[in-house]
Amino acid sequence: MTELGRWPVSLDIPVAWSDMDALGHVNNAMYLRWFESARLRYLERAGLLTEAVPTGVGPILARQSIDYARPVTYPDTVRVELTVTRFGTTSFTMAFRIHSTKLGVVAASGEGVGVLIDYRAGTKVPLGDAFRSAILALEAQGT
Repeated sequence: MTELGRWPVSLDIPVAWSDMDALGHVNNAMYLRWFESARLRYLERAGLLTEAVPTGVGPILARQSIDYARPVTYPDTVRVELTVTRFGTTSFTMAFRIHSTKLGVVAASGEGVGVLIDYRAGTKVPLGDAFRSAILALEAQGT
């Protein structure tokens, strides 16, 4: 069986001047946006967004946390990486990390919990075999 936590998805994002706040570093809200971009890329690559619209069942973000290690500033390019680290009955845990190209370090890391939900009924649903298999197949492509 494929192990989780293999970092199969990454994307490079240029830091824009407008990403910074009055204190001269990237505003914390941008990190959430970068995590969101990686999360969507992950779900798209796993093929888990295409079924959400017709079936009404799909993932929703339930919780997210960030640990900031170093401030990011313009100009820079960040590489955002994502992996799934755990399955629950109705949830899955994702780990994120942001590498600063300019600094050459992980500038931030975080964790998010996604829940599979029936949007029509407004209730959580168990992660099915197809959902788990799609994530395991993507994780098998990791490093």
